Amino acid sequence: MSQTLSRRQAMFAAVALPLAPALLPMAAQAAVPLQGPRMPLFHRAKLGAFEVTTLLAGSREGDKPQETFGLNVPAGDFAAVSAANFIPADKSFNSFAPVLVNTGKELVLFDTGLNPEGITAALASAGIAPDQVDVVVITHMHGDHIGGLGGATPTFANARYVTGAAEHNDWSKAGNEGFEANVVPLNDKFSFLDDGGAVVSGITAVAAPGHTAGHFAYRLESGGAQMMVLADTTNHYVWSLANPDWEVRFDQDKAVAAATRRKMLDMLAAERIPFAGYHMPFPGIGFVEAAGGGFRYVPASYQFMFG
Repeated sequence: MSQTLSRRQAMFAAVALPLAPALLPMAAQAAVPLQGPRMPLFHRAKLGAFEVTTLLAGSREGDKPQETFGLNVPAGDFAAVSAANFIPADKSFNSFAPVLVNTGKELVLFDTGLNPEGITAALASAGIAPDQVDVVVITHMHGDHIGGLGGATPTFANARYVTGAAEHNDWSKAGNEGFEANVVPLNDKFSFLDDGGAVVSGITAVAAPGHTAGHFAYRLESGGAQMMVLADTTNHYVWSLANPDWEVRFDQDKAVAAATRRKMLDMLAAERIPFAGYHMPFPGIGFVEAAGGGFRYVPASYQFMFG
């Protein structure tokens, strides 16, 4: 066999030999540290002339979810429904997602999360400073909705505050510690709505009682497009939305809450109106479809990217 290199072989050798070390198997590199699951802190969508931004102001992993959802359901049924929806029956993950609406004239924030740190971090990720918020709407007075107000040191220094009249009256009588610390110091900055009242043009209060006596949802309308801010009308996409008659621990009046849930979801499904849900899987915007005796949650994809 000839040992003479052809001209082509010689040219290949001249190119390949300097690269030979790079072609050899590399020594093992240090593994990249695992960093754990993480979600973005904001999601922005278009609704007519409005921009709607959902904000991840906090999240919480929990166990024993049937101590919160499906109180009136046998454990076997709870487990079967969970398995059918590819979620564990013994674990839960809860998002706390205020909604920021830019109307083009005002920034309107619905609810404030668990604490000032969470809501300000989410706002900062979306390019918003707290002192730019013009209106803070409190859908109801549970601690995970008022915790970011800041009380005597207001988080939203330039804002006015809006809530339902009945909701504020009820909590004023109850003497709740969170209400006293976060809401009472701001009382002189609050205005109060009844069902159908307007926050600003295009944002209207809708009574949704049961979770609390004065719990409100809000209808957003701009350029022929609509969206509902449901707050805590429904608190889980399987254990509450899909099964609206399942009792929820934190619903003050469980029968009224279930009736409100079914009424509101029926309307959204029939009119194909999207909604933002405070505890839906983040970014918390989606649609509802009637399914059997309940409903199916359809998370939004790219529908709100267009003008």
